[in-house]
Amino acid sequence: MSNEQTKLPVNYHEAAETLKKILGLKGSPVAIRFAPSKTDIPAGMVELDTTIRHCSMVNLARTEGKIFYAPAERHECNGGAWSLGLKEITPTLKNGEFYFKLGKFDSDAACKRTIERIPHLDTCETYATLYAPLEKTPFTPQVIVIVTTPRNMLKLAQSSLFRIGGRIWAEFSGIQSVCADVTAQTYLSGRPNFSLGCDGSRKFSGIGDDEMVMGFPAEMLPEIISALSIIIGAAGSK
Repeated sequence: MSNEQTKLPVNYHEAAETLKKILGLKGSPVAIRFAPSKTDIPAGMVELDTTIRHCSMVNLARTEGKIFYAPAERHECNGGAWSLGLKEITPTLKNGEFYFKLGKFDSDAACKRTIERIPHLDTCETYATLYAPLEKTPFTPQVIVIVTTPRNMLKLAQSSLFRIGGRIWAEFSGIQSVCADVTAQTYLSGRPNFSLGCDGSRKFSGIGDDEMVMGFPAEMLPEIISALSIIIGAAGSK
């Protein structure tokens, strides 16, 4: 299975190697896709054999090169599973109690205001999430996630604006960074998003203190790749 969900062919292996070489990435860019049903999972893909968080799943693909899918029961983090359309939101997350008890907000009302603005897919519209290092993806990705340094994020931001220009509007709240900020938000908006990470993702997914996380629509991959080479070599580039 290569590009049956897109009209324009993309060489994902070549694109991934270009990103890794130019940016000096420690791991791979991660390809992600939402599967509405079991029949939408490519033949040969295996189910993850453990229960962990979405951000940890991204790290398995990024640093260990693993290819797998994860249905709802394999997602440990309820907030992440909800934002990705796998599970219903829990009552304590919805009313603000969960993050209030974790000490993230001064009041449950402040927490509730934040949760109500968390990007999320419709409840239970996703059967499973699919993961792979971009260079080996057996499916056509919908979102590509990159973890790297702020300097590299600058170059990716400039590459995102190279063709048309404008502004980048990064949306994050310091919680649910890898699931909501750069996966769900990116998929729903069709725009790149940058996040500072969150306590959970930094604890469980290997994001270093000197790194950030970005997600961009897979449809943007060709233009980001072509722009990145120019941006890096530009006279005004550092």
